[in-house]
Amino acid sequence: MTSGTTPVLQQRRQVVVKGDQVEVLVKSRDRVKAHGEVFTPAHMVEQMLDLVRPELETGPGFVDKTFFEPAAGDGNFLTAIFRRKLAAIEKHYAPPMLPTESLFALASIYAVELLPDNHADAQANMLGEFVDFQVKHRTKCTPRTNLFKAAQYLITANIQQGNTLTGLDAAGQPLVFSWWHRILNAPPTVQREAFKFSSLRYADEGLLDFDVLPTYPPCRIDHVHKGA
Repeated sequence: MTSGTTPVLQQRRQVVVKGDQVEVLVKSRDRVKAHGEVFTPAHMVEQMLDLVRPELETGPGFVDKTFFEPAAGDGNFLTAIFRRKLAAIEKHYAPPMLPTESLFALASIYAVELLPDNHADAQANMLGEFVDFQVKHRTKCTPRTNLFKAAQYLITANIQQGNTLTGLDAAGQPLVFSWWHRILNAPPTVQREAFKFSSLRYADEGLLDFDVLPTYPPCRIDHVHKGA
C-alpha cells in the first residue's frame, strides 16, 4: 500500500532494518513526488490486519471473504492477507483440502497497482507465497501442474495494473474483474462472474450498470486457466 504523505528525503532510498530484514519504504524521491509512493512498514501492515482478524482468520466463510487493495505497491498488504488466510486454512481444513482452499483464498484477494514494476512484483510475490505453501505441505506445484497454472491465472485476473481513480487499466480500457463464486454442493467448483470495476461505484450511487459481460460455465477451481 502506498501513502499520499510525502516526507522530506535526503537520500534516494529510505530503508528500515530489523534484524536480518531490510524493508525499502521509498524507492526514489522522483517516485514519491510523482506518485506519492511510500511503502507501509511490515509491522504497521500486521497491526492494521489485526483489526480485521475475524474476516481473515476465524469468522464464518473466512476463506472467501474478499479484500481489495486500491494501491497495491509491491504487494506487502496482499501477501500479508494471503499468509494469514493460509495459516488459518492449515488450522481448519484437512490436508487433502489445502490445495483447493488455498486457491479459493487466492481468488478472494483483489488489487490495482499503477506502476508496472510494482505490479509485476505484487503478482510474483503472491505466486511465491502460494507455491511455498504447497511445497510446505508436499503438494506438487510446478509450472506444468494445473494447481500452479490456476493460481497464476487467478493472480493475473485479480491483481491488475491500472488506475483505481479512473477505473482504467494500463491500456486505457475499463478495469474488468471477476467474482469467483464457490458452488456449495460441489466444493471444488467455481462459477466465474465478470464485472467492471466501475460498476461498484454505480452500485454505491444507486445506479444501474447495463454492460453485458461474458458468462462462464462452472468448473473446478484448479481448472480455471482452461477457460472458466
